[in-house]
Amino acid sequence: MARKIGSRYTANQILGRGSAGTVWLGEGPDGPVAVKLLREDLASDQELVGRFVQERTALLGLEHPHIVSVRDLVVDGNDLALVMDLVRGTDLRTRLERERRLAPEAAVAIVADVADGLAAAHAAGVVHRDVKPENVLLDMQGPLGPGGAHPALLTDFGVAKLIDSPKRTRATKIIGTPDYLAPEIVEGLPPRAAVDIYALATVLYELLAGFTPFGGGHPGAVLRRHVTETVAPLPGIPDELWQLIVQCLAKAPASRLRASELGARLREQLPMLVGMAPLDVDEPEAESDEEGPQEAPAPAVPGEPVRRRGAVPLVPGAKPDSNRDTHTSMRVPGPDELAGGARGTARVPRASGAPRPGSARHRAAARRRRITLGVAGVVLAAAIGVGAWAATSGDDQPPQDTHSTSTP
Repeated sequence: MARKIGSRYTANQILGRGSAGTVWLGEGPDGPVAVKLLREDLASDQELVGRFVQERTALLGLEHPHIVSVRDLVVDGNDLALVMDLVRGTDLRTRLERERRLAPEAAVAIVADVADGLAAAHAAGVVHRDVKPENVLLDMQGPLGPGGAHPALLTDFGVAKLIDSPKRTRATKIIGTPDYLAPEIVEGLPPRAAVDIYALATVLYELLAGFTPFGGGHPGAVLRRHVTETVAPLPGIPDELWQLIVQCLAKAPASRLRASELGARLREQLPMLVGMAPLDVDEPEAESDEEGPQEAPAPAVPGEPVRRRGAVPLVPGAKPDSNRDTHTSMRVPGPDELAGGARGTARVPRASGAPRPGSARHRAAARRRRITLGVAGVVLAAAIGVGAWAATSGDDQPPQDTHSTSTP
């Protein structure tokens, strides 16, 4: 059912729902638009409305080919909405769930587009704060780029900052999505441009591997890994590309590349990635000692695509929707909690088909190896014994006459 948004826009059809609000296909004076209508409880927060108005100039000034432009901000009664350009396509999460992982050339081309958009935003003093596949749109009507990738545009600028009001979060809450949160945010420091670089490097890792480097298990364990663990090597990609990922996932914000540098360095990698097939690695499973219950994987349904894990939602019991928006807030872990986790390398990706360490398959394989080695040892010992017996027994035999005789 159509509804009016302010005096200039009409929302005609729901495109998706998320934790922050609902996205509508709308119509404005200049044609079709996308309207993100924030939740009513957010619209009734006068402090947030004030921040909404304050951010108007910054958000309306963001113009770049790889940013979904905000055309208008509407405050009308109980309605609080961002009116944005309509992108004819899908979001990156949908493609990732369909293909599980992308060929390196396409993955790098998409992330380079997003890095270019972030560079423009950072130059304007705007930090996104919630970079993730759900917030990257692929323009299906745009020209194909390297690896057959459609142009990528970053959307939802300003939403994290608008929701993250002092009254709502104070210093004890985290705004964002666990899998993509930079360690300085987990430790309660103010988010700056470097947090977007960390999140974007996490997205690149996920596009290549099919899973995030520090994800899996309880959200608290995910946050702890960001602070205490280093990223595990991802086999099968050029070392120079891997070093870019490692640098942008550095714990120290100052060690990461700037968005403009990252975009340029990624495009330099593209010629080396032409024709390279998607990586063939399996996702490491969550450790058995993670805090909180582990969710059993859903059984496969014949004829339906397998749903892979993306970001870990922080809203208990949240129902999936077309937007899969997991952006929300949670408590900042204390120093003792962060120190309680394992320190070292994050969960190491396994070669495709290899058993998970500690699993029944892994124990059975180890048992077979032990049996094989034991049998080989027995056979070797027997062979040595037979050889020794033959050598010593040969010394005890009387000499044989090898000359032939003839009877007269």
